[in-house]
Amino acid sequence: MKKSIILICLFILSGVIVLAGEIGSKTQTEKKTFCNPMDLNYHFNFRSEPIGNDMFFREAADPVVHLYKGTYFLFASHSGGYWYSDNMLNWKYIAIKSMPIIDEYAPDVLIKGDTVFYIGSSLEKNNIYYTTNPFEDQWKPMKQKLSIAVWDPCFFKDDDGKVYLYWGISNFMPMYGVQLDANLQPMTDRVSLFDPNMQEHGWEIWIDGSKERKGFCEGAWMTKYNNQYYLQYAAPATQLKIYGDGVYKSDSPLGPFKFEAYSPFSYKPGGFISGSGHSATFQDKYGNYWHITSLSVSVRNPYERRLGLFPAAFDKDGVLHTYTAFGDYPTKMPTRKIDFEKEDLFKGWMLLSYNKKLAASSSLEKFPVVNATDENIQTWWSAKTGDEGEWLSIELDNNVTINAIQLNFADNEAKLRPESKVLPYCYKVLASNDQKTWKVIIDKSNNTKDACHEYIELDKPLKAKYIKIENVQVPEGKFSIYDLRIFGLKKGKKPQGVTQFEVNRNADSRKAIVKWTKDKSGTGYVVNYGIDANKLYTSFMVYDSDSVKLTGLNKGITYYFSIDTFNESGITKGTKIITIK
Repeated sequence: MKKSIILICLFILSGVIVLAGEIGSKTQTEKKTFCNPMDLNYHFNFRSEPIGNDMFFREAADPVVHLYKGTYFLFASHSGGYWYSDNMLNWKYIAIKSMPIIDEYAPDVLIKGDTVFYIGSSLEKNNIYYTTNPFEDQWKPMKQKLSIAVWDPCFFKDDDGKVYLYWGISNFMPMYGVQLDANLQPMTDRVSLFDPNMQEHGWEIWIDGSKERKGFCEGAWMTKYNNQYYLQYAAPATQLKIYGDGVYKSDSPLGPFKFEAYSPFSYKPGGFISGSGHSATFQDKYGNYWHITSLSVSVRNPYERRLGLFPAAFDKDGVLHTYTAFGDYPTKMPTRKIDFEKEDLFKGWMLLSYNKKLAASSSLEKFPVVNATDENIQTWWSAKTGDEGEWLSIELDNNVTINAIQLNFADNEAKLRPESKVLPYCYKVLASNDQKTWKVIIDKSNNTKDACHEYIELDKPLKAKYIKIENVQVPEGKFSIYDLRIFGLKKGKKPQGVTQFEVNRNADSRKAIVKWTKDKSGTGYVVNYGIDANKLYTSFMVYDSDSVKLTGLNKGITYYFSIDTFNESGITKGTKIITIK
């Protein structure tokens, strides 16, 4: 009897219960998957002269990750500090006061021995800071400022120990590079590495409604692979869904560089959250490559952004590519060396919540309940208050198994500043099969984690018809959700797939329109394309559509296309390939 009472008490204290068949046991052991946007405490920003529609918004962008003594360190713009992790699944945040990190954009760090050097962007000569203990707020400025002003700086240490610095952000000026001496000062004249070229590179075009503008080339990053130097850069603008990364390659760290025609190698214009530019390519503890990148919300302000993490690889021919198809679905985090050409890190859990029937305790007219499952982070549902008890519920299809839930909170009418104390979102998630009997499956009533994109991987599969999230506390403003995203599988058949489609590449060969006959059994489509029939590395995801307009092609290059179809039961790969010269 005593043993039973103890077990019951422990069960209640865990605060997490799942329905597995009927009633299951506690969930949430150590996570093995993650889901973009990354589950971080995004810092609030405030602008007295707003560029967009609102002065209050969360922001993190222009990320870099460096591995220091077996720990990953993540730096990003305007974040007031940085994060570190042992496994890239659970990140710890450290606020920094010993240097002006809260005010700086696009930082980078250099690791030399036990010392970590930090620099942010500046229009003037800037301090370089250093520490031998990045786990604490113990940064100090070097005696001498960097003798040149740099924006979007990138350090690179070559295999021979030589250090280089790259920078640039312009729609008409080149990307620059210079070699640094032992004191991290320029020891050579700056070198012009390449210029913006939207006339040839369609993905560098800034599309503003029906107008085209010169896009910016920015966000330099250097990666060395097989004695080749891959100088990566972003274009055309951070607030656009078509923001991506291209690459130039050279035999030398300062060039000359040649454009790689498969660019952009990192591109994500579709899906729940878009954009995949101004990034860093790095290796994990096992030698796997990853691409950490900026993702765009850009509703309240153009600089309202999040972070994304995608697997990346060099193929046998040295072609650099990033896996962004299903990039905002659950992804496995490996604990060994992976051959990304043969093993897919996509978990295989499909989205069960898209366009499902919803109900809510209340709704604001401008933020209706349908927004909460439209797979668009630029829209959201909002309750009329932030009071405890406001709720949102979703009705799923029959015969579904739930494996993970992502809760994307929208901060509606939250007016917090960088210096504000941010309360965590506190809530409960409940499940039911009849809307009469509800069981708590996740209890975050006493949550201490500031997480506006909280991803919860269930320890045991959950079978339920209805899911409801109930508010306990919001940081400020109204209880609001971009999307309540539920992942798992529906028992049934995969879609038949697309058998008929066409690609029209008009007089401007930087653009194309892909059209197909919709598969009635499909939920959405992934258009794959590339400059080699066996390397369709670039993708564009859409839901409920029969066409996409591509603006990211390079002039005079032959492209190959295929289309995958997906629904809640899985993915059907496209076998037909169309060649367009």
